[in-house]
Amino acid sequence: MKKRRILGSALLSFVLGISMFATVAFGQQTTSQETYRVLIQGPASEKAKAKTSLGVRWDFESKGFTTTVNAHQYQALLNNKNLTIEILPELQFISKTELAAKPGGTAGSVPSDQTPWGIQAIYNDPAIAKTSGGSGIRVAVLDTGVNVSHADLTSNVEQCKDFSQSKTSLVEGSCSDGNGHGTHVSGTVLANGGSNGQGIYGVAPEAKLWSYKVLNNRGSGYSDDIAAAIRKAADEATRTGSHVIISMSLGSSVKDSLISSAVDYAYSKGVLVVAAAGNDGPTGNTIGYPGALENVVAVAALENIIENGTYRVADFSSRGNPSTDGDYVIKERDVEVSAPGRAIESTWKDGGYNTISGTSMATPHVSGLAAKIWAGNPSWSNLQLRSELQNRAMNNDIKGGSGSATGDDYSSGFGFPRAQ
Repeated sequence: MKKRRILGSALLSFVLGISMFATVAFGQQTTSQETYRVLIQGPASEKAKAKTSLGVRWDFESKGFTTTVNAHQYQALLNNKNLTIEILPELQFISKTELAAKPGGTAGSVPSDQTPWGIQAIYNDPAIAKTSGGSGIRVAVLDTGVNVSHADLTSNVEQCKDFSQSKTSLVEGSCSDGNGHGTHVSGTVLANGGSNGQGIYGVAPEAKLWSYKVLNNRGSGYSDDIAAAIRKAADEATRTGSHVIISMSLGSSVKDSLISSAVDYAYSKGVLVVAAAGNDGPTGNTIGYPGALENVVAVAALENIIENGTYRVADFSSRGNPSTDGDYVIKERDVEVSAPGRAIESTWKDGGYNTISGTSMATPHVSGLAAKIWAGNPSWSNLQLRSELQNRAMNNDIKGGSGSATGDDYSSGFGFPRAQ
């Protein structure tokens, strides 16, 4: 296969709860201090030489292996006609003003609402005081880590792994969150109110958290680390015999082969994969990856209109493919379901609470609901669980708002699945 060097710059948008943008320049003048994360493919003998010379971060076997190289090493790889080299992008988020986090609280503080509007909405109960469910289910949250000491989360943390370190591919027992985003989405999935019962509640407070830190404290992450974490969660599901849900409040406008392959692998192992649709709406065909993949449940963001129980798709929420409206079939680049995503209060890195908006906030509502449903139906497969989410969504169709229409549509998908 002939190698091709990519020239110019690529603008990739990464969606956490807040929009992420990154510019990666290839083919420009380099210095020896610059480094690149690369995927190396080619004949086994040539790959073996490269592995010995450069070291291996992740070995994806038939997909190749990844490593970090400096500019001189990168140029040498390009000169090897037997190898194909692909630079893996690093993505950095920049928050949009309307999606930016508000100042957080401090440890020992109390939330403004123990069951925020999103929890009340997904339980279809405005008077709910606490939540329940999720026992026996593991939710692997791939994000910026978690504050393992947060009162509302600490008893639920079962695994803690860091895939984001530059010098070491995997650090066991480490998932410190210096950003806050990972702690926030984890809380929406399974916060349990704390030992004193005065904290905040997530959708499935009896579920266990596998916190896989794939983004550093700046919100940056490489696709190979994310792919490796997806595969690890799938392997852990097999090893432990557990039902596992992977929740990813992240994404890119570009389809990545390593992540796509990892998602297919996890899905084949019985894992349900849930991911954010993106924050690039309201235009159609703006859904990001991995949410856009066929084996991923893509989640759009809803907002509450004047707190009256009427919901519509938020303007920032990415839309799917308009040409597939009404077919009730999930294909690539389709939104599947929608959930609360604007002004969502949850746990924060400082031990307190914070309010953020985005499809990142909608995603853990669905992940938590999936955990609650699966706990009540442990004999179900991931396919049956996904079908149940779709059925519940169809029973609560979302009408109105930019791009919304009756039935399966490209902005809200099948609708809003609920616990009741």
